[in-house]
Formats: sequence, C-alpha cells, structure tokens
Amino acid sequence: MIAHTTQILNVDDNDGARYAKTRILQSAGFQVTEAANGTDALDLVKRMVPALVLLDVKLPDINGIEVCRRIKADPETSSVLVLQTSAALTGRADKIRGLEGGADNYLAAPIEADELIANVNALLRMRQTQVDLRDSEERFRQLTDNIDDVFWMFSVPGRELVYVSPAYAAVWGRSAESLRQQPGGWLDAVHPDDRVMMTRRWEALAEEHHYDAEFRILDAAGQTRWVRDRLFPVRATRGEVYRVARVTSDITARKEMEALLRVADSNKNQFLATLAHELRNPLSPIRNAAALLGATGEGAAEHQARAREVITRQVDHLAHLVDDLLDVARISEGKIVLREEEVDLGAVISQAIETAGPLISARGHRLEVVKPDQQVWVRGDSVRLAQSIGNLLHNAAKFTPKHGEILLSVSLAGEERVRISVRDNGIGIAEDNLPRIFGMFAQVAVPPDRAPEGLGIGLSLVSHLIELHGGRLSADSAGIGMGSTFTVELPVLRVTQHSGAQDEDAAVREDGAGMRVLLVDDNIDAMEMMGFLLGEMGYEATTTADASQIETLALRHKPHVIVLDIGLPGVDGYEVARRIKRNPALSRIRLVAHTGYGSPEDRRRAQEAGFDAHLVKPAELQDLEKALRG
Repeated sequence: MIAHTTQILNVDDNDGARYAKTRILQSAGFQVTEAANGTDALDLVKRMVPALVLLDVKLPDINGIEVCRRIKADPETSSVLVLQTSAALTGRADKIRGLEGGADNYLAAPIEADELIANVNALLRMRQTQVDLRDSEERFRQLTDNIDDVFWMFSVPGRELVYVSPAYAAVWGRSAESLRQQPGGWLDAVHPDDRVMMTRRWEALAEEHHYDAEFRILDAAGQTRWVRDRLFPVRATRGEVYRVARVTSDITARKEMEALLRVADSNKNQFLATLAHELRNPLSPIRNAAALLGATGEGAAEHQARAREVITRQVDHLAHLVDDLLDVARISEGKIVLREEEVDLGAVISQAIETAGPLISARGHRLEVVKPDQQVWVRGDSVRLAQSIGNLLHNAAKFTPKHGEILLSVSLAGEERVRISVRDNGIGIAEDNLPRIFGMFAQVAVPPDRAPEGLGIGLSLVSHLIELHGGRLSADSAGIGMGSTFTVELPVLRVTQHSGAQDEDAAVREDGAGMRVLLVDDNIDAMEMMGFLLGEMGYEATTTADASQIETLALRHKPHVIVLDIGLPGVDGYEVARRIKRNPALSRIRLVAHTGYGSPEDRRRAQEAGFDAHLVKPAELQDLEKALRG
C-alpha cells in the first residue's frame, strides 16, 4: 500500500464520476484534490505537484490529452504521473493516442474500483523505482566525480564509451569528449613499452571481462606515470555481461616509494657488508703491532715506534667510524644540537686541514689553499663546521690516486654568502650517481679492484650539518676519472680585515718542559699510557685513579692542568670540576675533560661545570697537547 501522504489530483467534469473516483481513492488511503476542467487542473498541478493526476479525456475547456501534454512539457511537472481515463473514447486508437500524448497509462470506462487502485499503485511503484534509480545514479555520479581514480564504463561487445569520470582528464591529460569520439584513444597515452599488452587487453574486452594490470602512461607534460587498471564485468538480470567497468588509480607515488625502498635496502646491505669490512680491517694491524711492542734485540726501538704509529692510526680510524655512527643515530632522532657562536671561518679551515692533513700527506697529495684577503665570520658550531670541511678534504684525499692535487678555495659570493669548495683530480662521480650522492649509506662507485672505502654516511652527515647552519652542500663532476668538486655555501655574518695575527695552523708549538699535569682516570692502562707519553714529551705527569685524592694531590703537586675523566665510579666528574673551581687555591688550574661522552649536550655540561676544554676518547695526541696549553 502506498503511503497515506501521497497526493492525487482527480480531474473530471462529471460530478458523479468525479465523486465516485475520489471516494475509491480516499478509501485506499490517498489524499485527493478535485478539478472540474483543464484550466483548473493545470493551475493545481503547478501549485501542488501531485504524485499522480487522474485525468479524464473529455473536459469542457481543454482536451484532456492536451492537458497531459502540457503537464509533461513543463520541466517542473514533467515527473508527475498521468493516468488517462475516458467513458467515451474507449477504442484501441483512442488508447494509443492518449499514450502517445504522454499519459503513463490509459483506462477506459467502466472502471472497477479494484482495477483503478491497482493501476494507481502500479504507476506509483514505477515512479518510486524511477526516483530511486535517479537517486542512485546521482549518488554514483557524485562519488565518481569526486575521487582521484578514473572510473569508466564501456559497452560489450561494441566497446562504446558509456561513462568516464572527470579524473580521466587529470590523469590522462586528454578530454573526455575526445574519448567519446574515439573510445580506444586512451591507448595513445600508454607508454610504448606497455602499449602492446594493453592493446591486446582492449581488443579482447568482449571475451576477457576481468584483469588487474599495472602499466605506464605519458601525461600531457611527457612525464611518465604509473597506473593500476582493474576491469570488472557488469551483468544483466539474466547473467550475461553487457558492460565492463574499469577503475584506474594513479600509483606513481607508490612506485617511486618502492624504488626508494629497493635502493635503501641495497644501500643497507652494502653498508652492513662495508661496516664489517671496515671494523675488521684495523684489527689485524693492531694485533700485529701489539706483538711488535714486545720486540727485543737489534732494531727493537724502531719496530716499537712503527708499531705505535700503526696502532694510533688504526685506533683513530675506528674512533672515526664510531663518531660517524653516533652522528647518524643523532640525526635520525633529530638530536643534533649546534653550539652556535660567532665563528672565524679561517680558524675552521685551519682545523679542517689539520684533521685531514695526515691522510693527505700519507697519500702524497699536493694541497693548495686559496682564501680571501678579508676575515670571514659565520654563525654556527665551529666543531661541526670543521668536521664537515675536514670530511670533504678526507674524501678528496681518499678517492684521489696517490700524488694527486686538491684545491681548497674560499670565496665570497656577494655580501651575504661564502663558498668553500674542495676540488680534486680523483676518480670522479658518474652523472647518474650525482643525485643520490648525499643519501644515507650511498657510496660512489669504486674500481672493481678496490673495496668500498668508508661507510657511505659521511657526505650525508655533512649535508645535514650544513643545512642546520642555513647553508647547502652541492657536488659536481665531469664523470668517472675527471675529479670532483664539493661546494659548501654558508650565510655570512660579517667580513673584517685581518688583524695581522699569525694563523693558528702556522703557530709554532713550544715543548711541554716544566708543565705539570695531573691525570685522573679509572682506566689504569689508558691513564698510565697517557702519562708515559706526556713524560716523553717533557711534561711532569702525576696519575691517580682515586677521585677522592684529586684535591689533595692538586694542592701537593700544584699542577698547571688537570685532565679529568668525567665518568669516574662513584663520583660525578662535573661536581668535581665545580669543587675545584670553587677552591681559591685551585681555581686557576686549567681543567680538561677526557671522556667517552662527546655529544653537544655533553660539551655544554662540561663548559657549565667549569672545564676549559673537552676531549673525546681516544683523543689524538696533538688535540691533547692543544687542550693542555689552551
């Protein structure tokens, strides 16, 4: 039964017939409004828009068929159902004429009550089905019009375009109108390498109603894009396939991510293999050198000196690996913190040269340094900047055949930027490697007769550190065997004229004769070896592993410098430093922290506690001597 709120307009000039039909409709639960002529009927339809008009053909003013035609011709009332009735025009031709005039059905008198109700209900059900279908189509259209995927539908077997969503123009870069004119035109955008495969699928559409394929297309700009294309059958009531639907998704971002993951996985595997190689390499010479330290007889002193050099060099290499790995962890976790201050770029360059100098000398390279006449100041962390430039010099020395040439040049780029370039005539970088050279774990190609050198994280670290300083790192190479140039750009704080003071790297060091040093460390071997080395260099070294004796020994021996391990058992090295600085008799003693904790936060805490210098274990001898003298 149709809902009681359904409104019906009953139009008949015969009062008796109109009354009878109204009573029948009302008894079935419909709301009924009456009209006795065509003019009133058209006015009521316009105002009420009823669900159905029960319309007699013979009316006094306007023919019922004309009334029906006008109702159906008006867009505002065209969806109103019209059930035409007639007591006089009951022939077959009359019915045809009424239906062709737009009526949804035609009943000839006499009309039984149940027949009238059955026809009205049937028409209303048909109308409801049409409304539901239109709503469903509208929801479908809204859905497909607002998704990024391309939804399209083709007839089978004719392959005519039934529908394509607006996303087609965005993904394919072609208009939907051109597709309607040529339904197979979408194949023109398919990448040539994939076109044969998709052409075969298109031609087999009538037989193969399902597939899931990934292929490439060329968009309007000529850029390659990846899409996933899925085909589904659409079946009629009896089960036969009369259409096929396609959903095409742009998967370019996914494909790019997969490629990056493959590269990252490859880099990870290479990194792990190289790490094992790099960690094992120093162990053999260290073991052999340790054996030589016990040598006796003729030439023993020379062998022992050589063994010490080997051990020092290999330990330095291991320390460098550990530092790089720690920096990787800090960058990954966003824990790199710069200790910013006004930095003389000349001093940074000198420190970087000092760091990389041993390798440059060992490989017989000629280093040329070009600096501007002015003194350039930048804002940043001097340690991190020196680490970055030193890393570039180290790479240049490592990847340049022996007796090569390295140029370190510093130049002003206007008033706001400074460029530091490191150029070598080494193995160079292939063009396809340049875009990825700063990626984590990325390594340049090396000749097949050489193992990869380093962990492939140095350049990535330098790039991150320079970016933290507001600058950028770039690389350039003419190709394999043509050398490389790495350029750092940094913002300039100010430029001043040189004071005429002697450069730090040219300063002459005095020996340690007469300087008293107190060494405090719970690692007895490390402390005794450092004391022995300092004694050999002319320092007067006193050692202790007992932190409680520090102040007593300091008052007794009056050292110029105390080298203090922060991580002493049972005592806080920072608090020891604060106690010494608070003691008037000891406050002028220079304090040097010698510790395994080397983060910027550790350096800041040491400075706040009163330490004058901070060394990370194992400290290089020249760094130790520099820290002792201040």
